[in-house]
Amino acid sequence: DVTWGLDGSIFISDGYVNSRIAKYDKNGRWIKQWGDRGTEPGKFNTPHSIAADAKGNIYVADRGNRRIQVFDPEGALLREIKIDVPAPPDAKPWMGNTPTIEQAAAQSGAPWAICITPAVNPGTMQYLYSSDGFPGRIYKLTLEGKVLGVFGSSGRQPKEFGWIHQMACPTDNTLYVAEILNWRVQKLVLHDRR
Repeated sequence: DVTWGLDGSIFISDGYVNSRIAKYDKNGRWIKQWGDRGTEPGKFNTPHSIAADAKGNIYVADRGNRRIQVFDPEGALLREIKIDVPAPPDAKPWMGNTPTIEQAAAQSGAPWAICITPAVNPGTMQYLYSSDGFPGRIYKLTLEGKVLGVFGSSGRQPKEFGWIHQMACPTDNTLYVAEILNWRVQKLVLHDRR
């Protein structure tokens, strides 16, 4: 995945081979990298998605470690976000058996794709969206990691998901969700359920 910094820098989550973040300048020239394979803070197990907030902080979906790690633009670790919302007892995977605890990337809350809403005006609240592979949900969070809402399940019907691999959130309540198992993109318009 790829995101951009405030100065146009390019950040790439290089997850399947190197387990690192690569940083380039706005002209595509190599600047640096950070991270390595591991479970310690600042290390990764399949950094699968990446996004930047309006302050220039970099959010990395560390899928295999079931966390989102937040860094400054130079790669200094700021914090870690874990999504601990249990799967419903009747949750079913899109296919196959229910994942075991050893399959961390397939567990509830393991971030497969993330996006951050834009800051329309200075001081505008931004939100972080994250998706998991099982039970196939999308989570709305504050940038500090507080879960504000959860929706979705695995499946093939509208508003069900088959391994979300990318998301875009151009507004606070509009999501574009790309799934690989269902070979589709769904546009979702969220409504407050107060």
